Amino acid sequence: MVGFVGIQFFSTSRNQSDTIPKTDFMLVNDVPKQVENIIKTSCYDCHSNNTDYPWYNKVQPVAWFLEDHVTHGKEELNFNEWADYSNRRKNSKLKSIISQIENGEMPLWSYTLIHREAKLSEDKRKTVLDWVSKLKDSL
Repeated sequence: MVGFVGIQFFSTSRNQSDTIPKTDFMLVNDVPKQVENIIKTSCYDCHSNNTDYPWYNKVQPVAWFLEDHVTHGKEELNFNEWADYSNRRKNSKLKSIISQIENGEMPLWSYTLIHREAKLSEDKRKTVLDWVSKLKDSL
């Protein structure tokens, strides 16, 4: 119990920003509102510079677990930095998005366990996959 209380004093960095950069995926692409809502709900917490933290993020070791997910998510893809990516990298990221959604790898099951609204129904998957495929083909 002493250890659990002790680790509460080790805070994590917060991934939060009030600014939407000009390089954001939604600003540089003509994203339909329906697709935008799905991507923001299912992807942006881990793949942008602004995570909407739940109340339990203040409890260790949960906060460390969440910080690790966000850090790795942003290393793989940061939607806020989209316009800074080369066309080759954008193409690669779009292929990866398609593959991971098709294989049910994203969003992570551990994320959708708590964030039910982020789970992709078959209709949502198809909507996002169709649009992302068109974007990839247009590069």
